[in-house]
Amino acid sequence: MIVIGLTGSIGMGKSTTAAMFAEEGIPVYDADAAVHALYAKGGAAVEPIGALVPGAIIDGEVDREVLRQAVFQDDTLLSKIEETVHPLLKNSRRDFFSDNLDAPIVLLDIPLLFETGGEKSVHKVVVVTAPPEVQRARVLAREDMTEERFEAILAKQLPDDEKRERADFVIDTSAGLDAARMSVGIVLSMVRKEAEA
Repeated sequence: MIVIGLTGSIGMGKSTTAAMFAEEGIPVYDADAAVHALYAKGGAAVEPIGALVPGAIIDGEVDREVLRQAVFQDDTLLSKIEETVHPLLKNSRRDFFSDNLDAPIVLLDIPLLFETGGEKSVHKVVVVTAPPEVQRARVLAREDMTEERFEAILAKQLPDDEKRERADFVIDTSAGLDAARMSVGIVLSMVRKEAEA
């Protein structure tokens, strides 16, 4: 099994690109979706997050906006949350691999792949990119986004040029969906060739 790690900064088109890999029959592990499941009612992270930030549990689930505000107000909180959530994510990733044992290629869609050292546990890294002005326009078009929040998110992410330098493959999403889809096809054909060799 070849494990591809897909990453990219906010607004670069990572989720859309991950969906294109899925369309090609590649099983995709979505780290963001896994976190949402952990934070949802009955999720494994609800109780431990509640112990850290009691006000963040509303109607039996983690309110991400309340949690976000708490993190902005307390510099020490993010590392505590990560210590709580990362082991739970590891379990969900293990389940994903168990469910896809026969797949020749799988893809892990992980926003903070480099930031968490996750590139060490994949065979190939694909970085999704776009010019800064395209990224900014996409992100600020989101309903709940502000300039301040965008800058705060960027500050926590490895700069795009560093990600591109460390990637095995780079997919530029600014040229439209068809071009991105073609890039996904090229990446997969190269990975498959390498696997056969």
